[in-house]
Amino acid sequence: MPDSALSEAFEQARAVADAVLYEGYLLYPYRADAAKNQLRWQFGVLVPPAYADDALGEYTWCQTQLLAEPRPDTRLHWRVRFLQAQSRTVETATGDGYHPVPSAEVDGTIHLPFDETLEQSADLVIPLADLVGDHVHTFTIPGGTETEQISASVRLHRERHPLHAELRLHADPLPGPYGLLRLTATVTNRTERKGTFTSVHVEEGHLPNASPEAAQVGGLGRPEALRHSLIAAHSVFALTAGNFVSLLDPPEWAKAAVRECRNIRTWPVMLGPEGSREVMLSAPVILYDHPVVAPESPGDMYDALEIDELLVLRTLTLTDEEKRRVRATDPRGGALLGRAETLPPEVFERLHGAIRQLRPVPAAGPSDVFAADRPWWDPGADSSVDPATDTVVIDGTPVGQGSKVRLHPGGRRSDAQDMFLVDRVATVQAVLLDVDGSTHLAVTLDDDPAADLQILQGRFRYFAPEEVTVVSA
Repeated sequence: MPDSALSEAFEQARAVADAVLYEGYLLYPYRADAAKNQLRWQFGVLVPPAYADDALGEYTWCQTQLLAEPRPDTRLHWRVRFLQAQSRTVETATGDGYHPVPSAEVDGTIHLPFDETLEQSADLVIPLADLVGDHVHTFTIPGGTETEQISASVRLHRERHPLHAELRLHADPLPGPYGLLRLTATVTNRTERKGTFTSVHVEEGHLPNASPEAAQVGGLGRPEALRHSLIAAHSVFALTAGNFVSLLDPPEWAKAAVRECRNIRTWPVMLGPEGSREVMLSAPVILYDHPVVAPESPGDMYDALEIDELLVLRTLTLTDEEKRRVRATDPRGGALLGRAETLPPEVFERLHGAIRQLRPVPAAGPSDVFAADRPWWDPGADSSVDPATDTVVIDGTPVGQGSKVRLHPGGRRSDAQDMFLVDRVATVQAVLLDVDGSTHLAVTLDDDPAADLQILQGRFRYFAPEEVTVVSA
């Protein structure tokens, strides 16, 4: 991939990467005083060492491991992207200078304190000849202050702290005929601060810094730590020549090497058009290979699992005073609100749903389930299947109702709860065939005290045959 194509690949990745970058940036109802906007940025936050706390789930670093098939002229381009917090304080003039206030109104426009952000990035480019071994790159994002005079007695004061971070890359050639390299990329926040932060434990019914004033001015706890953090940190990797190996759907010959990869607090997926393998995104949220932003989405609502139609409708129900406070909270919230209020009917109609794939329907015949008395989606419409007696062969053993299996969720699944199910023993309650021809095992966990109730209600967990192994009797 030449440099021009490399730049194009990074630009094509920007829409998806930006959705990751602004995940949770501002949540409905998009006001600074809303409870949901008191504890911000839950994904990809690399805190300074003084605030790191394993018990609270606050870490200074994340690790990505990838498998690459480089060519002799390969260069690796690693770009780390993140947000740098910038506190915005509203100040009014008094006899002894300017002092912070909870809010100020000038010419009918309200101004509120809030933490804004700046997009930041750092790059590391290494040719193949230098790739094997350790590479360390440190970088600094400068701090600064700015003052915006709103009126003779009101101003906005913005301040951001400098950030210091480290990119560490290690490449290991793997044995075998395939010429694989395992790349270990670690991002670490090295920002030091005089003194220490106070870890704030949230008690039931209480949110720390639960007012705009406290969220802005508070000098302790997570809000202050965020101002020294790499927020929503994620990485984009690109090869100028060669390919990466998918960690979600690897070829058979690479599966053993994929199983040995350790990705910590990050999730690598292929980027770019379906079938391309030159660019990968390592994100703090779970995605699938070749993710895309839905073309129907008119703009970011800061929730990558957003239901645009619902959020647009809810945004339009905000009162005039609430809308006024949204616009005072953050320019991005104001732009979101303006987009919702001016959305053309034909664009709004597209939010209601989309058909992604069509397939031909076979001609009607004597056994055609579409001609049956029951609907096609009713299992009773097809007498050739019976979930209670059907079986599927796994490792040479027929598996059906009553079989014991051990769970190994993974592959193409993207459920964060799967980590709690690894190696658990379950009982198969049914073998199901869906309308696409795929087989699923409906199971209950053997150590689940509510298993009998789940059987009674027909509420099961579902796994593909390749996600289980047979437990011998």
